[in-house]
Formats: sequence, C-alpha cells, structure tokens
Amino acid sequence: MPNWSVSVSANSEPATTGKADQADKPAGSGPGFSIPKVPFWAQIVAGLVLGVLLGWLARSQDINWLYTTLDKVGSIFVQLLKLAVAPLVFFAILVSITNLRKVNNAARLASRTLLWFLITSLIAVVIGIVIGLITNPGSGTGLTPKDGQKPEGSGSWLDFLTGIVPTDVITPFTELNVLQIVFLAAVAGIAALKLGDRAAPILALSESVLELLQKALWWVIRLAPLGTVGLIGYAIADYGWDLIGDYATFTADVYIGCALVLFGVYPLLLVTVAKVSPIQFFKGAWPAIQLAFVSRSSVGTMPVTQRVTERLGVPKEYTSFAVPFGATTKMDGCAAIYPSLAAIFIAEIFDVQLGIQDYLLIAFVSVVGSAATAGLTGATVMLTLTLSTLGLPLEGVGLLLAIDPILDMMRTATNVAGQALVPVIVAAREKILDHDKYNSASANPIDEPEPEPEPSDRKTAVPVAA
Repeated sequence: MPNWSVSVSANSEPATTGKADQADKPAGSGPGFSIPKVPFWAQIVAGLVLGVLLGWLARSQDINWLYTTLDKVGSIFVQLLKLAVAPLVFFAILVSITNLRKVNNAARLASRTLLWFLITSLIAVVIGIVIGLITNPGSGTGLTPKDGQKPEGSGSWLDFLTGIVPTDVITPFTELNVLQIVFLAAVAGIAALKLGDRAAPILALSESVLELLQKALWWVIRLAPLGTVGLIGYAIADYGWDLIGDYATFTADVYIGCALVLFGVYPLLLVTVAKVSPIQFFKGAWPAIQLAFVSRSSVGTMPVTQRVTERLGVPKEYTSFAVPFGATTKMDGCAAIYPSLAAIFIAEIFDVQLGIQDYLLIAFVSVVGSAATAGLTGATVMLTLTLSTLGLPLEGVGLLLAIDPILDMMRTATNVAGQALVPVIVAAREKILDHDKYNSASANPIDEPEPEPEPSDRKTAVPVAA
C-alpha cells in the first residue's frame, strides 16, 4: 500500500509526509519503511463486523458488562455528535447565507436548489408509497394495536408552524430544537447581508468559529469506527435477530426503497439532468455516504458532505450554502420513504383503510414538512407529523422505535447522498460545475485533503449562466 502524502488545509488534520520525517523514524525501521495507514472505509467495515460479533456474544452469553460497554461507547459517540449540532447548524447556516453575496444570481441558485430538493423528495415518497402498497408491510407481523406506545413528544402542523419561532434565543440551543436554530441563523444571516460592510467583523468571527467547530467535529468523526462498534453491537445485543425477523418486510421495504432512490433515481438524474457520470459521483461522495450510514446524523456528517461536494467540482461558495441548507431540510430517507412506508404499516396494524386522499397527504407532508426531521438521528417527529395529519393513532410510533436504529442507518445514507446530489445537479445545469474536477474525483478517504488552490486561482464570485 503506498504511503499517504497529505497536505494541510483549514478543514483537515495535518499529517506527515514521506521524506521530511525520515529523521523521526525509529532506528530499526530501515530506509523506506512505514506502517501503512488503514483506509477509513476499512476501519468502518471492521467496526461493523466487530460490533455484530460483540453484540451477538453479549446477547448469546448474557455478558452484562459487555452489553453495558457497547451501550456506553455508542451513546458517547452520539452525544459527541449532538454536542456540536446546535452551534454548528447556527454558524453553518449564517455563514452559508452570507456567502451568497459572493455568488452572482444567488437568488436563482437558492431557488433552483430548493426546487430540486422538492422534486427528489416527491419522487422518493412516491417510491415509498408504491412499495408499501405492493408488499403490505404490516400484514403477517403478529403485532396488534396493544403493542404500540404513544411517544412522549409528537409533531403536528400547529406545533410545526408555531415551533419555528423561538420564545427566546437560549432555549433552542439548550433543548436542541434545530428548526428554531435554523430560523435564528437565517434571520442573523439576512440581517448581516443587509448591514453590508458593517457586519464584516461578525462575519469574520462566525467563519472562524465555524472552522473551529468543524475541526472539533472532525476529531469526533475520526472516532466513527469505534462508535460503530458500540452502536451496532448494542443494537444486536439489545434487540437480537428475532426483532428484525418480526419486522422483516418493513425493514426490507425501507432498505429497498432507499436503495432504489440511492442507486436508481439519483444515477438517472445525474445522467439525464446533470449529464455526468453516476460512477464518478459515488466515488467522490462515498466517504460522506459511509459516515452517514454509521453516524445516523446528517448534521454530524455535514463537514464531510461539504468537502466531498467541493471535490466533485461544485464551487465552494455555492456548496457552503447548499450543503448546510440540505443537511437540515433535505431528507429523502427520513422524511419521504420512511414516513410513507411507516404510515401504511401502522394503518394495517390498526386496521385503518387509507384512500387516495391519504396518500396525497403523505406526499404533501413529506415534501413540505421535511424540515421537521432537523438532521438528527431518528425521524420520530416527521412520523408523528405524518400520522397526526392522516388521523392515525400516534401509538403506532411505539411499534417502530425498537427497529429504528437499524432503519436509520440506510435512511441517513440516502439523505446525505441527496444532499450532495442536488448541488451537483444545480451546478451542472447552471454551467458552474468544474467537469475536470468532477471526472477526476476519487474514492480516497476525505481525510486525504484536496490541495488548496493558489491565491491567484481563487475565485470570489461564481459566474452563473443567464
């Protein structure tokens, strides 16, 4: 395996390079000897395998200390991700909005981005409904309404609309209400644009804080293989394979639906709309997709998603807006495929007949209400919003909570792939995509940073075709 040669950039960890460190090598290492670095994807796979083995061992042998250890390791990893969510979302959205001042026709880019978010979400929810109608995921499970449990918190349109505006500026951060944090950041970003040069000190501080948060989150991301062991191991130890068997059809539906969107719809859009190679897209975006699968957090994956989108040739000025925007609102897996299938599943358990108008409501909720998922692990709020709109019992949410971690991995991977896909489509259609950079994108781990452009090559504005 060749030695890694890594340059230092603002968003990545510094690493040593070949000859410069020969003097620091141990005496017995010999000339040209180096310990090969295990690729990040291989670390993730190893974590998955080890987690399954340890989880099975803890459950089959009833090893309480191993069960507790896996639980704590996974919980700490998720807590570290959530620790950075509130400030990361605020400063990412604020900076992304202010970065639009560097882009010509910024309003057009923003509107096209939102339009493609809606289009892909609509396609995803239709796929979810069709799969649910074909497979009847709630039949034959042996579950009854008594098995359900009403969630502690629920979502409704009134809660969704009134909950956007916070009562104060502190509570959204302490209670991790991402939708309200997005609102505060959007207001601050628009106000900064209106102030112009007078807001320059605040913008400089915000950009520095964002880089600091991304640096800290990068350290957490490096712990993903260890977090994988804990999360997967605990899921297997706690629920076992029997639970997956009880929900076999529903689990298969979610994975098949996400796979159809991920490997069917997205490549088709890349070929027909963006007119670029789908293989190149997946090569470039793979580090973000695999991290999303493990972390189950779109916001936690956001720094990596932004980096892979840039290396796919999307201008940085546009990427810094589109990716944070997508990480909090673009959820094809959690907000489209999953709630549509879950609504059909719960309706069958509670023996409720859904009509055409109900399926239209599912599509409407999925397309318009996706911001309720907020880029965090799980999609309970979005599901309760869908159920309350359809008039289905909220107790049905309790039927799916146990299997949720297994489903959330594939859902989040689909979310993040879509968050990278839309900027590529919009950039290609607006003729601002760097095709040379796109075609040269590799599947190398994202911790091998892309070389920074020379100062003379830096662009302060992105030309957009009229």
